[in-house]
Amino acid sequence: MRDIAVFSGSAHPQLAAEICANLEVPLDPVRVSRFANDCLEVQLQANCRERDVFLIQPLVRPVQENLVELLLMLDAARGASAARTTVVLPHYSYARSDKKDAPRISIGGRLVADLMATAGADRVLAMTLHSPQVHGFFSVPVDHLHALRELAGHFRQYDLSNTTVVSPDLGNAKEASHFARLLGVKVAAGAKQRFADDKVSISSVIGEVAGRDIIVLDDEIAKGSTVIELLARLREIGVRSIRVACTHGLFSNGALKRIGDQPDVLEIVCTNTVPVPAEERTPKLTVLSVAPALAEAMRRIHNGESVSALFDA
Repeated sequence: MRDIAVFSGSAHPQLAAEICANLEVPLDPVRVSRFANDCLEVQLQANCRERDVFLIQPLVRPVQENLVELLLMLDAARGASAARTTVVLPHYSYARSDKKDAPRISIGGRLVADLMATAGADRVLAMTLHSPQVHGFFSVPVDHLHALRELAGHFRQYDLSNTTVVSPDLGNAKEASHFARLLGVKVAAGAKQRFADDKVSISSVIGEVAGRDIIVLDDEIAKGSTVIELLARLREIGVRSIRVACTHGLFSNGALKRIGDQPDVLEIVCTNTVPVPAEERTPKLTVLSVAPALAEAMRRIHNGESVSALFDA
């Protein structure tokens, strides 16, 4: 593939290398240095002039460091006369700040989207944004992928004749319904109320779940409080087996161990949109790769082909 340059920030170089292997292009080097006053400096160490530049950087911990690094990469690409610069954003953490649900509160999802456009982003390739309205926060074109095909491909190895997909809340019910259609199974959803970032209550589960094999599907799992609460409700109802799936396996504050320690959880499935440290993984964890999907979307963007056609196939 000619006239393309792919760079990776510090957030997830393993995913970037896998994407480049699928694209059959080199991953160009980036030099990140820090001044004595703690300011970052970024240098893209390959020619960008009149090239189609892709910058791969999920916004994961440390989020603010990785965000500033991405903004500096964008500025460097613009200053190097790139023909077009696309941000490949496997995980957009600020997407959770998508509404004004308290007085005098910031809407970080929109602000950070504006920062990327101002810094020089011409296009964004994102994976499973937290809510549909986040797509509209960007003033540049956004190609929005999801990982439901990869997740569905994994679960098709099991007997799904007695299976129900359960969304932890009604906000994710549309995604869960799409996933259930891919698998040809039933769908249900929890009635959730959130009191704080780590305190939720699920009063009931709407749908047929008693005596069934359950796949809990969420877009991301951070502290795991919602999943743990849902598991308690499912036990009360009396389900046969439970598997947990998500796109973004953030697993902060020991969430992976807490969920894995639940005796009735047979498996936890996530994708590699964010890095999961080897020392935190459990035998129940399965990590699926989204590198082929991101690479194909990047190839289509570069060639001017339809990205939405990926989901029609």
